[in-house]
Amino acid sequence: MPSNDVRILIQAAVPTAAVGAVAVAIGAAVEGGKGAIGAVLGAVLVLLLMGVGLYVLQRTAKQLPHLFQAMGLMMYMTQLLLIFVFIALFKDTTLFHPKVFALSLLACTLTWVAAQTRATMTAKTLYVEPDSSTDESRKTGSARREP
Repeated sequence: MPSNDVRILIQAAVPTAAVGAVAVAIGAAVEGGKGAIGAVLGAVLVLLLMGVGLYVLQRTAKQLPHLFQAMGLMMYMTQLLLIFVFIALFKDTTLFHPKVFALSLLACTLTWVAAQTRATMTAKTLYVEPDSSTDESRKTGSARREP
């Protein structure tokens, strides 16, 4: 991953992990051990889904730039659908508290989206890749055609 992409990943993952830690503390205080486990699973799930999605999206942007926007929309829709599927799958579980799990998923997802949006908006991303040609006329811009 290029350094700009890693920077965006870190700027989205760190606040999400912090919100996950707060969710774990609240889940443990309110629902005990099962609440803490639910919050940990929710936070880890969001970090994995969103992190892998960002990685795949950045690779798509490099290899198939014409599909970037459509791929981004499809990626977010798929991620949100998977989150809803996990909530539905674990709504009746006894391994952890399902409401704390769902609230942790929601809080961490909203935090990731907000942090990634902020990181992307403040990143200084080149819209055009600089040409690495060694032709001197391209570097100086002094190439002219004589009539």
